[in-house]
Amino acid sequence: MSTSPFDLTGALALVTGSSRGIGNALAAGLAQAGATVVLHGRDPYALEAQREDFAGRYGEDRIWAVPFDITDESSVVDAMDSIESRIGPLDILVNNAGVQHRVPLVDLALEDWSRVLATNLTAAFLVGREAARHMVQRGHGKIVNIGSVQCDLARPTIGAYTAAKGGLRNLTRAMAAEWAQHGLQVNAVAPGYIHTEMTQPLVDDEAFNAWICGRTPAARWGTVEDLTGPVTWLASPASAFVNGQTIFVDGGMTAVV
Repeated sequence: MSTSPFDLTGALALVTGSSRGIGNALAAGLAQAGATVVLHGRDPYALEAQREDFAGRYGEDRIWAVPFDITDESSVVDAMDSIESRIGPLDILVNNAGVQHRVPLVDLALEDWSRVLATNLTAAFLVGREAARHMVQRGHGKIVNIGSVQCDLARPTIGAYTAAKGGLRNLTRAMAAEWAQHGLQVNAVAPGYIHTEMTQPLVDDEAFNAWICGRTPAARWGTVEDLTGPVTWLASPASAFVNGQTIFVDGGMTAVV
């Protein structure tokens, strides 16, 4: 039997937005640490394909998939109740799902502002609240919110995203303030610029790539593997006295001017 404080064997984890990208890598990291993982996405076909892939790697009995709309309250409530009753008590929640919309603030439609905040901030509240209802009763649980360097910094044309991620940092603190006394640890990871399939066009942009590498003390883009360790740590018993914190995983970008 493992005595490692990073071992997640026997724990049940839900990662929102895990059918692709960063969320998919985070789910894989938790599975590699021993957790049973619930994958999530809105497209049931893409989600099932990922479930089959994960099941082949980690075992059919350790991988589940639950599609639901994280911005719809009734959908969230039903999905979380279903996970608890059908799969088991949830030990770990990673609020990863998000959306971006690039347009100057003066041209930003209210509909798009609302959509970005609903997906990146309000959804973390909704899913986190429903997870916490069960975790508080059991006296333990881990919630990891996935933020961004935009928790602390701003760039032109992503005002709604910046506002949402800044709000997520303080939502993390608010959750810890209320739920730490019940045995929960609620923290956030704030990635820097991560090289993924979705950011490949930015990597291919010579000027932008040069700016990233010059602005980041580590002189490179981050990888999804750079994120799995910190998230697994925050999901594990090793971080039992860490609460309300935002851990920047950005190669030093936010530490320098």
